[in-house]
Amino acid sequence: MNKVLSSGVVALAASAVLALAAVPATAQVEKLEGKTFDGAYVREFYLEGNAIPTQKRNTVMLKGADGKRLVFSLLDTTGYSTEIQQKYIGMLIFERPVALGTAKVGAGAYGFGLKKPQPPEGPGTLFVYDVGGAKLAEAAASHDAEIARPVPLQVVTKDGKSRLYAGRHWVEIQ
Repeated sequence: MNKVLSSGVVALAASAVLALAAVPATAQVEKLEGKTFDGAYVREFYLEGNAIPTQKRNTVMLKGADGKRLVFSLLDTTGYSTEIQQKYIGMLIFERPVALGTAKVGAGAYGFGLKKPQPPEGPGTLFVYDVGGAKLAEAAASHDAEIARPVPLQVVTKDGKSRLYAGRHWVEIQ
């Protein structure tokens, strides 16, 4: 119980740090790095009664022109139930409403999953869940066969549009 409560406190503290971090607001979307990133990095994320470790190397923090921050991270579900491993690949923390493809969610903290087709070259489906495990939204995730070096998680911004990539599958961030 204390571990769950302390993880919730850590997530709330990280959100507060994100809200106070100083970054110039000149870019449309800015990737946060260095001390700003390290000070706000969420080490564990609470989902369905579990404090699940995040993967720092697969975490991206963005600051929009509105000053609000978006955090995307993969989770290390090793050692958790098969249900948790199959349902979640990552977590999201948003300081403003966001659309991930056609999935629209408000400011808050969420888990997300990705169902890849068989064979994996087709479109997949991104699922967004609240911290209690209820599905809130889903969106088609396009497959990008052209990406030179896919990584587990990244955000690519081009021509003022940002895409959240999980491997070769992506959704647009708005």
